[in-house]
Amino acid sequence: MNSDKKIYVAGHNGMVGSAIIRALKRKGYTNLIFKSHSELDLTRQNEVESFLKEEKPDAIFLAAAKVGGINANMNNPVDFLMENIIIQHNIIKSSFENDINNLVFLGSSCIYPTKSKQPLKEEYLLTGPLEPTNEGYALAKIVGLKACEYYNKQYGTNYISVMPPNLYGINDNFDLKSAHVVASLIRKMHEAKINNSSQVEIWGTGKQYRELMFVDDMADATIFAFENYTGDSFINIGVGIDYTIKELAETIQNVVGFEGELYFDTSKPDGMFRKVLDVSKFEDLGWKPKYSLKEGLEITYKWFLENFK
Repeated sequence: MNSDKKIYVAGHNGMVGSAIIRALKRKGYTNLIFKSHSELDLTRQNEVESFLKEEKPDAIFLAAAKVGGINANMNNPVDFLMENIIIQHNIIKSSFENDINNLVFLGSSCIYPTKSKQPLKEEYLLTGPLEPTNEGYALAKIVGLKACEYYNKQYGTNYISVMPPNLYGINDNFDLKSAHVVASLIRKMHEAKINNSSQVEIWGTGKQYRELMFVDDMADATIFAFENYTGDSFINIGVGIDYTIKELAETIQNVVGFEGELYFDTSKPDGMFRKVLDVSKFEDLGWKPKYSLKEGLEITYKWFLENFK
C-alpha cells in the first residue's frame, strides 16, 4: 500500500495501538487518523458507522480492545466477552459496509485450547476447551478472527488476523488490579526496591511458561503481515521462545535491581500451563524479532521510570 494512503488505527492510546503508530511512521506512512474514546466510542455502533462513512480510510488496524491480566479476566468475564465482541463487530461490519477492504485484526494466543499440544499451530484452534481464567476474552477474539475469515471467503475482502503472544513494553498498563504479568512484576519489584521490602509475592507456582514479545516487535510484525501476508485465515506472530514465570521474574528482578526474595503463592492460579506459538508460517515470509527479552525489559523499565506516577 502506498505510504500516503489513509490508515485508521483503532485503540491508538493503548500499548498495542501506540506501538503500531510508531511503526507505521518509521515505515513512512504519513496519513494516519485516530480518535480518542471521548471523541469516538467504539462500543456505539452509530458512532462507528458515521465515522467510517465520513473518513473512508484505505485500511484499518483494529488494536482497540478491553485487556487485562489473570485477576481482571477472572473477575470480569462479561466485560471481556461483550465489550470486545461489540467493538469488533462495529468496526468489521462497518468497514465492509463502507467498502474498506483492508483491515488487520489483533488477536491473542489465548484463543488456543488450554491443554493443546505445544508449540501452538494455527490448526489447533477449536480443538479443545479454553483456559477458564480468560475464556471470555478468548471467545471474543475467536469471534473476531472468524468474522474476518468469513468476510474474506464470502466477499473477497483482505481482512488479516494476527495472533501475538503475551505482550509488554512502552505504554503498558501498570495498574496492579488489571496489569499483565510483566507490567505487574515490574511495578511490584520497583516499589519493593524503593520501600526496602524484603519480599515480592507472585501468583502461582512460577513453573508455568509464557512466550513474551516486546510490543515494538509486535508492531513491526503486524505491519509486515499487512504488507506481505495473504490468506483467508489468521496467522501466528511471535518469537517462538518461552520462559517460566520464575525465569521471567528473575530477569525482571535483575533489570529493576530488587535484591529481596521472590515468594510464589501456590494458592493462586497459574492460568494456562504453557503458551508458545508455532511461528514457522510467519518466519517463512521472512520476518524475525529484533529484541531479546532482557533488551525489551530494560526499555520497558526505563519508560516506566520516566512516565509512571
